Amino acid sequence: MKDGIDLFNEQKYWECHEALEDIWIEDKNDPVRNVYWAVIQVAACLIHFRDKNIIGARGLLKKSKEKFKRCETLFIENDLLFNKLEWIQLKELVFNIDEESDPLEKYTNLYNFKFKAYYD
Repeated sequence: MKDGIDLFNEQKYWECHEALEDIWIEDKNDPVRNVYWAVIQVAACLIHFRDKNIIGARGLLKKSKEKFKRCETLFIENDLLFNKLEWIQLKELVFNIDEESDPLEKYTNLYNFKFKAYYD
């Protein structure tokens, strides 16, 4: 997880996606995998943002919102996510974008988001 977070913070979104995907694939029966999945899809969304691909960014943003909602519904969200990964801030940035109509410029704050060093 640490490597994926570091890569996200360095805006190496493809590499982040690859690092977290290995963890996400490990246990398909563990609902916590939705946390990884949400971050993976935000990272993929930001790849599209950087490439100025509005359709790709919107599609991945919509999918990431589904994973954030799933984390809520499955009661996965906890103090670890809130305090160590700044989950609430990330979630707010994701949900403050309307994937149906907002222009790419609206993704800038999400693009500039950094996880704090959760492992300190």
